[in-house]
Amino acid sequence: MTLKLTPIVHGELCNGVRWEVEDIDLLAESVARVAMGQYRHVSKILEGLAGEPPRSSQQHANDAKLKLELAADGSPWHRDGWIFQVLSWMAALQQQGKNTVSQAPHIYKAHKGFDGIQLELADDQKTVKAIVIFEDKATDNPRDTIRDEVWPDIVDLEQGKRVGELTSEATTLLALNQIRFPNMDVDQAIDTIIWQEMRRYRVSITTSATHSSDKARMRLFDGFDVKALGDRSRRTGETMHFDDLRVWMAEFVDLVAKKIDEVANV
Repeated sequence: MTLKLTPIVHGELCNGVRWEVEDIDLLAESVARVAMGQYRHVSKILEGLAGEPPRSSQQHANDAKLKLELAADGSPWHRDGWIFQVLSWMAALQQQGKNTVSQAPHIYKAHKGFDGIQLELADDQKTVKAIVIFEDKATDNPRDTIRDEVWPDIVDLEQGKRVGELTSEATTLLALNQIRFPNMDVDQAIDTIIWQEMRRYRVSITTSATHSSDKARMRLFDGFDVKALGDRSRRTGETMHFDDLRVWMAEFVDLVAKKIDEVANV
């Protein structure tokens, strides 16, 4: 697998998962393929179903490498944020069950929609029992970011803001998976996501030495149970540790670029 995932439970505060790199070469190749638009092949690899890889070209390689570039002002924030979103998508895919459908990873560095969405269907595969909303943040200041950016987003969603956007995204995702779930009535399934308790939140964030222990990690998500009330299943906090986030990302980007050339055979 690309990532080793270790489950953690922080009392009633939230469920959690710690990510660690298990195979850096496979991880880099997977990000390279997502950058080239080949996320379906990555999905199959993670599900143990991979067949022949899709064809690639010099044009694919050139376009993919644009996603690895720094911003015009030299800042890495959008690039690193996009890469972390792809890692988050892979981590979520490794955990999903047979009745889960996942939104495709974003191909743009500055995507303005939700960081990611998963739908969990009921056992009869006719209705949605949960919609999981991703909050993915690659940051050098995890606690400040959660407090100042993530919690306000969750409060807004709990109050019904962006529900139209959420409904539209979920409808598209269900429609794309109707062949996989022939018993599902999309309109009936969508009706259930308007209920607050159906919404779950998956906060994934980068950490450094400050939050490396389980106790410190729990403090990182302090207040989660207040922002999203109810059963602990509504709240998941996932983390990936870096000694130096920006150095790791820069080195990883170089490896991804090499994998793009290998995949495209250029």
